[in-house]
Amino acid sequence: MTHRPPRPFRVLAPALAAGVLLTTAACSDGDDDSGPDRADTMRISSSPLAQASPAALTPAGARAALVTEADLEGDWDRVKNAATWRDSLLVGKVDVADFLTAKADAADCQKLLDRLYGDELLGKPSGASALTGFQEGASRLLYQVAAYDRAGLDASLAWLRGLPVKCDQFTATDSSGGRRTVQVTERSLPKVGDARQGLRVTVQGTSGGTPAALTLDVAALRVGTDAITLTNGGLDGVDGDSTEQAVELGTARLKEVHAGRTPAADPGEID
Repeated sequence: MTHRPPRPFRVLAPALAAGVLLTTAACSDGDDDSGPDRADTMRISSSPLAQASPAALTPAGARAALVTEADLEGDWDRVKNAATWRDSLLVGKVDVADFLTAKADAADCQKLLDRLYGDELLGKPSGASALTGFQEGASRLLYQVAAYDRAGLDASLAWLRGLPVKCDQFTATDSSGGRRTVQVTERSLPKVGDARQGLRVTVQGTSGGTPAALTLDVAALRVGTDAITLTNGGLDGVDGDSTEQAVELGTARLKEVHAGRTPAADPGEID
């Protein structure tokens, strides 16, 4: 009698592996996304070249990823002196007495004021960075793209995430003894990038001897090991539509750079 050899099982392995990839991708969600969505996973699994990590961000790439006037709603004009912008209402020493049972939180609130004033919301970049700014009336929008160490970047985003609880309201005192009330709340952002955190920061005090209130949208987004940071607002309030427009189209521009392409001048042309 002739015995039929057993059917090999190795042909099932690719199908099983593909099923695992799709099942894993379908379970991923949330503001801190650990991987691509299902559609992205399908594209990656079908193209070995697409699995390669993007090259390190270069100075030219960082500049190309910056948003432009065409990316923003309204009548924003690009300025040349954005790197020198400093708002004196953000300068002050946090009153530790506000933190009766959590003195350590005062340090986080001081860190927030210092980093907003110094334009280093996520700390110092570890690689290339580029910055641009726009003005519309009394409002300013500051936008930065930079490369960071991944562990440090994740830690900075986690720090931002806790600020609406730790720093919901506190007092800061300026050098002349003037007192300012600072409020920090969470600000939702479009679900783009790999992780994101938004804040709304309001500082009430005096400017030039008259009462003033500074209101800012603050946003940070991780795309790979690079990040986008944005502050938008002023003494006349915040144009929230511009914040969301910059976040969405800015993320698309950075992804174009990661893919080795030059973002289009017209945001409508970016896929």
